[in-house]
Amino acid sequence: MISPSSSVAPRPGSRAGGLPQIAGVLALDFCNSSSGRGGPRHQEHLQCAGDVLAWAVQAALVSAAEVRKAEQALRSSEAAALLHESLALREAVHEMAGALARGRQPEPAALDRLLAVQARCLPAARLEQGAQGYRLAWDGGRELLPALLGPIAHSAVKLLLESDLRRIKRCGGEDCGWLFFDQTKNRRRRWCEMSVCGNRAKQRRLRRRRTGDPAVARA
Repeated sequence: MISPSSSVAPRPGSRAGGLPQIAGVLALDFCNSSSGRGGPRHQEHLQCAGDVLAWAVQAALVSAAEVRKAEQALRSSEAAALLHESLALREAVHEMAGALARGRQPEPAALDRLLAVQARCLPAARLEQGAQGYRLAWDGGRELLPALLGPIAHSAVKLLLESDLRRIKRCGGEDCGWLFFDQTKNRRRRWCEMSVCGNRAKQRRLRRRRTGDPAVARA
């Protein structure tokens, strides 16, 4: 667990604002702001409040203008709280989705947190008409924290209530661990990105063939 940071600017070189959004579900993309969990190549992309804000801009939860306003207004204690609350929600989503991807039941505490965050953020939401009907929307210029956490919590709860949970999967790539919602017709998606983890797996199999590694027969 990283210590809450009071910084409201992204770290130099941070990938938080450039991570690919490949999961198909907002809450799962948020989970993927941590890579290689439990492995030697673990990367934590959200290490300060600025990283969270950079990720939120890319995910279209808030605008760059709203972030600039937040950077000027947030006190250090509020920035640290933003990071802490964001990571706590992310871990609840990861516990829920990671368990389902393995065919297990999520911990009740994780489900309780998802509901609690959604309930806390709902008073700041409004109903907004879109192309396919109404949706919940938050105004980041009015209340920043609900605008960040509300859509993510709502996405996670909606995933549980309305989706085929067998389609929640974990990337098969070595030291990856990213989660995604498999929208393919035959549910045969294996990788977060074929161009990344899929190609790496192909390269490993090719090297094993060339060296006569018997593990290739099991790959």
